[in-house]
Amino acid sequence: MQNHHTFHIPVMGIGFTIDTPVKVAHYGISSVISLVDDILAEKMRELYCGKLGLPYRAITDKESRDPRAERITAYLNLVDRMVHDKFEGLKRSLHETGEELHKYIDMLPDFSSLKRQFREMVANSTVKEDLARWIDEHLRPGSIDVNIMTKLDKTNYRGDEMLPHAFNDAHAALRGYAHSTLRSCIVFSAGMNPRLYSSIEQFDDFFPDASGDIRKKIILKVSDYRSAIIQGKFLAKKGLWVSEYRIESGLNCGGHAFASDGYLMGPILEEFKNNRQALIDTTHALCAEALAAKGRPVPASPLPIRITAQGGVGTAEEHRFLLEHYGLDSVGWGTPFLLVPEATNVDEKTLGLLCAAKEEDLYLSNISPLGVPFNSLRGNTKDAEKQELIDKGRPGSSCPRKFIQLNTDYTEKAICRASRQYQHIKITELDKQELCGEERQRAYDAIVEKSCICVGLGTPALVVNGLSTRVEGPGVSVCPGPNMAYFDTVVSLRTMADHIYGRADIMTHPARPHMFVKELMLYVDYLRTQMAETPLPFTDKQLKYFREFEQNLQEGIRYYRELYHDFEEKLAVLKEDVMKELESIRAGLYETVPAV
Repeated sequence: MQNHHTFHIPVMGIGFTIDTPVKVAHYGISSVISLVDDILAEKMRELYCGKLGLPYRAITDKESRDPRAERITAYLNLVDRMVHDKFEGLKRSLHETGEELHKYIDMLPDFSSLKRQFREMVANSTVKEDLARWIDEHLRPGSIDVNIMTKLDKTNYRGDEMLPHAFNDAHAALRGYAHSTLRSCIVFSAGMNPRLYSSIEQFDDFFPDASGDIRKKIILKVSDYRSAIIQGKFLAKKGLWVSEYRIESGLNCGGHAFASDGYLMGPILEEFKNNRQALIDTTHALCAEALAAKGRPVPASPLPIRITAQGGVGTAEEHRFLLEHYGLDSVGWGTPFLLVPEATNVDEKTLGLLCAAKEEDLYLSNISPLGVPFNSLRGNTKDAEKQELIDKGRPGSSCPRKFIQLNTDYTEKAICRASRQYQHIKITELDKQELCGEERQRAYDAIVEKSCICVGLGTPALVVNGLSTRVEGPGVSVCPGPNMAYFDTVVSLRTMADHIYGRADIMTHPARPHMFVKELMLYVDYLRTQMAETPLPFTDKQLKYFREFEQNLQEGIRYYRELYHDFEEKLAVLKEDVMKELESIRAGLYETVPAV
C-alpha cells in the first residue's frame, strides 16, 4: 500500500496517459490509464510490439467473441511486461553508468529514508553486490493503475442483436483488467454504477487472500464523504474492500467537472480526516461478514485504506500542507504534467496552446455529449475541426468510436449527442419551431456545441506517435484544469518532480491564488452562472437550491477563516492577502443570492 513518492499522476483524457506507466513507472511513479478506448489501446499495442520486435496479431470483432475485453487485456499485459523490463534494466544500470538508477533516487522526496540510505551506502563505497541486494529489497516500480468512468457503459450489439449487459463498455473494460497480469488498482469515477460494481464479484483477484493481500485493489474517486461511505458500504456488503478513496475537487480539476452543491475541498478533506477510522470500522464489519458468508478468507484485522486528493494543487507548499494537515497518503498532480512530454502524450500545437493559456482561455464548457460541464481550452484543434463542419452546413461527428452513444430520445439504438445523426434530427426539429433571430441562434448553438470528445481526447496519442488519424481526424480535444493558467513552460520529468518537492519553482505567476481560494472563486462563478441561466421568477425549489448552495459556500469560508487563524504558521502557503480575498468573495455572495 505504501509508495515511495507522495504524488501520483491521475488519468487525463483518454490518450494523454494511455502509456504514461511505460514512461514513468520504472522510476517508482504511479499513474492511471483510461480504459475508455480499446481501439486506441490496440493501436498502441501494435506500435510497441513493432518497436520491441514482438509478434503482433490484431484482435478483431470478427474473430473474437469478447474483442473489447481481449484488446484491453492484451494491451495491459504488454504494458506490465514493458514496465517490468524497464525496471529490471534500471536496476542493472548499477553495473554500468547508473544513470537511470540515480534518476530514480534523485526524484524521490528529500525526506525519503530510501534516498538517505542509498546515498549513505554510495558514500561509504558499499560493494556493488550488497548495493544490488539492497535495491532488490527496497526499490519497486510505480503502480500501473487503470480508470473506468462508470457512466460510459454503453450497450453493445452484434449485428442487430443486443448483447447481454456483461458486454457493455464498462463491464467489458472491467473484465479486460481483471484478466490481465497486473497487480495494481482500478479507479472507478463518475459515481456509482450498481450493476457494474456487482459484476466485480466474478473475479477472485479483487478479494483478499488468507494473508489479506489483494492482487487488484479498488479505488473510488469521490466528491465527498457521503459518497464514499455509500459506495464503500455497497461494495463491502459484497466482500469487496475499497483500498483508496480519491477525493477530487468538483470544479478545480481537469476533464468533466462534477460540481458539488457548494461543498469545498478543505471542509471535505477535514471530514475525511475526522472520520477515517469510522470509515474503516464500518466497512470492515460489513466486508468481514460478507467474506465469511462467501466462504472466503476473512482478514484478522481491518485492511488499510489510503486517502488521497487531487484538483488544483500547484505548489510544493500546498502539496506539503495537504499531506501534513489532512494526513493524505498521496496528492494527484494532473494538469501540470500535460507540460511534461516524458510523461504524457501532447502534440506540439496543443503544447503551445497550453503554455500560452491565461485564465480567460480556460473555461467550463458544455461540449460534452454526457451533459456534464467539461473543462476546455479555447482554440483547441478539435473545436476548429468542429467549426469547419458547422460552416459547411454539416455539423456533427461521424461518430467513429461510438463510446458516448447513450441517447435514445429519437432512436431505438442509442446515439451520441455529438453525432451528425443526432444533430441533424435536432436541427430539423428546431426548424419546425419557426423561431427567429437570437432565440433560434442560441438554440442552434446549443445543439452543435457538443463535440466528439471520445475521439478528440484520444487523438493526441496518435499524433505524438506518428500513427494514422485518417478515421479519427487530426483534431485534439484537451481538458486541463484552471490550474494550467499558472504554468507556461515545457519541463522534464525530473524538473516537475523537483517542483512538487520544493527543490525548484517553475511557476512564474505570483498572483496565483491558493488552490482553496481558487476553487472557492470557481464555485462563486458557477453559482452566478446557474442563477443567470435560470429564468425568473425562481421557483421555490430553485430558490431553496441556490440558498443552500450559498450557505454551503459560507460554511466553507468560515472553515478557511478558522483554519487560517488556527494554523497561521503552517499556512504560510496562503498569501498575505488571502483573508482579503475570502472576505471579498463572502461579501459578493450576499449580493449574488437574494434573501428568502
